[in-house]
Amino acid sequence: MSLPRVRASGLLFAADPHVADTPPGQRLPGYREQVLDKLAAWLGLARELDALPVLLGDLFHWPRENSNALLVALMRLFTPQRPFVLVGNHDKHLARLTSDVSLSVLAEAGAVRLLDEPGPAFVLETPGGEALIGASPDGSPLPARFERAPGDPGTVVWLTHHNIRFPEFEARAHGIHELPGIDLVVNGHIHRPQPDVRAGTTLWVNPGNTTRLTFTRRSQERRPAVFFWAPGRDGLERRELPFLPFEQVFPDQEFPPEEQETEGESRFIQGLERLAWRRTGEGTGLKQFLQANLNPELPESALVWELYEEVVHGSEAE
Repeated sequence: MSLPRVRASGLLFAADPHVADTPPGQRLPGYREQVLDKLAAWLGLARELDALPVLLGDLFHWPRENSNALLVALMRLFTPQRPFVLVGNHDKHLARLTSDVSLSVLAEAGAVRLLDEPGPAFVLETPGGEALIGASPDGSPLPARFERAPGDPGTVVWLTHHNIRFPEFEARAHGIHELPGIDLVVNGHIHRPQPDVRAGTTLWVNPGNTTRLTFTRRSQERRPAVFFWAPGRDGLERRELPFLPFEQVFPDQEFPPEEQETEGESRFIQGLERLAWRRTGEGTGLKQFLQANLNPELPESALVWELYEEVVHGSEAE
């Protein structure tokens, strides 16, 4: 199989910016401009480093509820460099990447290069060597191993958007173990930065999201960043982005109870609990939450959606 080849000094990763017209969660007004500024800073740093910008999923917070003005702004921002964008769960409608979601519009316009299929994606050519870049977008399996073909680069990097059982993330998730033939796994999706874990010859890293979304003490301590990697490096190099102080982007109020992510506890239920806490600030959040998290192929998901439709339509009838 012949893969596209891209020349750059390395990869510059950003993760889960969750772009939106209106502030999600407890974020204050000005969110859209602040996130676009972060993306512009990421792309500017990529130009400075001659690096290839790669986004680890969840470009959007809501898959379809985005204005034309926002899409045009992203097209103008992205088109010169055409970053690679891994598909995240928030980028899909009802757990599917369809032609009517905002990410598909950007791809059709040529503003981004989608990583929407599992498997090898492209070869990175750098002055320090080559690397094969593979991907497992949201909802697709991680490979158990990777068999290099003759002529393949000696380094293999795999990009994922999954729940992975890092030391500080104990919810039901993919376990960490050696993936023979894969040297580095770089994961999005888990917003809290995680310690790197080496399993045999495979290094697993989770740099954390670029945008602070949750009103918690952990977010208060976060300093948004992007991360550089090139062949020959054992891990990622952190590069901090410009950002506003916590008190300028979140309200002046008491913190919610600390969230505990324990083994066996449903992240779906946790998400509903968080949604209930912030419902006054994100009144339309339930529909988008269900669309982003329900898998229509599962009977229980179909039942939840039917109950939602029944409640909404019943309220409208009254």
